[in-house]
Amino acid sequence: MTEKEKLLPAGAAFTPREIVSELDRYIIGQKQAKRAVAIALRNRWRRQQVQDALRDEISPKNIIMIGPTGVGKTEIARRLAKLAQAPFVKVEASKFTEVGYVGRDVDSIIRDLVEASVSLVKREEEKRVQTRAAQNARDKVLDGILAQEARNQKASFEMPDAAPPDREALKRRLLKGEFDDHYIEMEVPDTSFPMVEVFHAAGMEDFNLRDMFQNLPGFRDRKKARKLKVAEALQIYTDMESEKLIDMDAVQQEGRERAEQSGIVFIDEIDKVVGRGRTGSSGGSGPDVSREGVQRDLLPLVEGCTVNTKYGPVKTDHMLFIAAGAFHMSKPADMVPELQGRFPIRVELESLGEAEFVRILTEPKNALIKQYTALLQTEQVSLTFTPDAIDAIAGTAAAANRSMENIGARRLHTIMEKLLDDVSFSASEMAGQQVVIDGDTVRRTLASVLASEDLSRFIL
Repeated sequence: MTEKEKLLPAGAAFTPREIVSELDRYIIGQKQAKRAVAIALRNRWRRQQVQDALRDEISPKNIIMIGPTGVGKTEIARRLAKLAQAPFVKVEASKFTEVGYVGRDVDSIIRDLVEASVSLVKREEEKRVQTRAAQNARDKVLDGILAQEARNQKASFEMPDAAPPDREALKRRLLKGEFDDHYIEMEVPDTSFPMVEVFHAAGMEDFNLRDMFQNLPGFRDRKKARKLKVAEALQIYTDMESEKLIDMDAVQQEGRERAEQSGIVFIDEIDKVVGRGRTGSSGGSGPDVSREGVQRDLLPLVEGCTVNTKYGPVKTDHMLFIAAGAFHMSKPADMVPELQGRFPIRVELESLGEAEFVRILTEPKNALIKQYTALLQTEQVSLTFTPDAIDAIAGTAAAANRSMENIGARRLHTIMEKLLDDVSFSASEMAGQQVVIDGDTVRRTLASVLASEDLSRFIL
């Protein structure tokens, strides 16, 4: 693998058509948005193939997604990051306030992204060393079992002079899981930090107090004796052995580089920090000024700057920023001009109707019908939906969105929960039964809710 290829995870080499095809497996419709993110992701791979002198001059083409809630904006960004195996963080713009006001600092977005990136790289390394770590863990647990067997034998009045336990025989039994429910006493790391919990309870989560304490000599090697089941001890020791086998300095270095080169930041509710038209807002006061302040604080991140993190300074120049908002009361043109210019790609997502809801219920790999069927199958309950039931669910969701707040596909979740309330509650007592949901069942179950619009506002 070349140095260029190391900078991006393998998923970034997908072609735009492959990316759209993969997104189609989980998200219905929204062709233009899928095309936009597919091109943006492919451009990262293209940039790595460009000569060094020009590569740093090519900046990512950030995207604004415009559309009501529940149409797939967040899901597109999340699935894109998962497909690309890229560090991803989702934030809500409304959680941030202008510097000097009470609220989160925008730099925490990048710190969170780097944390996610380091965790991603660490998980990959853990998989790489898993076999060796598991073997080392088994050896340590086996030592504990041997010691315990020897103590038990010594304490026995019946066999005081018996031969010591055979290690290979015990190992075979351990591999077969015969000891899983046995208890052994092991020394495990003491990870309790009472003062840290006090600070976190006070809402001071941005302080890296746990890391600070862990690096102190007196805290780093603290151990405590615990009585554990063998299966649990194996897991704990596997994690401990993984930590020893992984070079955390290299993990942090790669995590930082991956955040810089392939990180994706999804800023939701961007419209909440955009005033209702910028005419005459300059020099004013009140909420619009504060909103504009948040935009100006976000601007350096999107333009490209350096943010200090606990893993070292991180540049944001080549991170991909995807912003999203409904823009009911404002429009992207109301953003400060400098920020507008940093989001050159704008795609409008379509509202979802009855036809799309039918497809969402049945087609995607993670379709709701498939989810509920699988959940109830764990109780040995066979759940089946007839075609007219699916049509009735989709029609109810579309009607509810028209008469109330349009929350898109999220309406399907509330309807499905209401529809399957009795079955979900009683499923543990229905093993072996088959439940068929047809159109009449849907209409009958939801009739009382739909009859009263006031009541449906609270339930659906």
